[in-house]
Amino acid sequence: MNALFSKTVLATVAAAAMVLTPQLVLAANTFYGITVHVSSNNIQVEDPKTKQTLSFELLPKFDQVFSADGKTTYQMKNVKAGQYVGIIYDQKALGVRHADKIYLLNNANEKIGTQ
Repeated sequence: MNALFSKTVLATVAAAAMVLTPQLVLAANTFYGITVHVSSNNIQVEDPKTKQTLSFELLPKFDQVFSADGKTTYQMKNVKAGQYVGIIYDQKALGVRHADKIYLLNNANEKIGTQ
């Protein structure tokens, strides 16, 4: 009976892992657009095609700003209003949308390549 209980628990854990794994993979999203507002704890970006504007919280001492190819790092002070950016974000922390990484793009609004 103990072996049956162990197998049941193991099967339940495996099933839960299979169900939760796709959600964890899809937890991070990317938004591309033009920076409308930048402050020490917030960045607001508008997609010029759809006119959708999203606001992203920035954690204190945020330092995940990269070039479009991901090879050069920048300080947050280099992000200016009117700049094309790609933001990788999620909403895990209390359901608040926050930026994980910011990519500074050129005027052609290049998509972030695979890294």
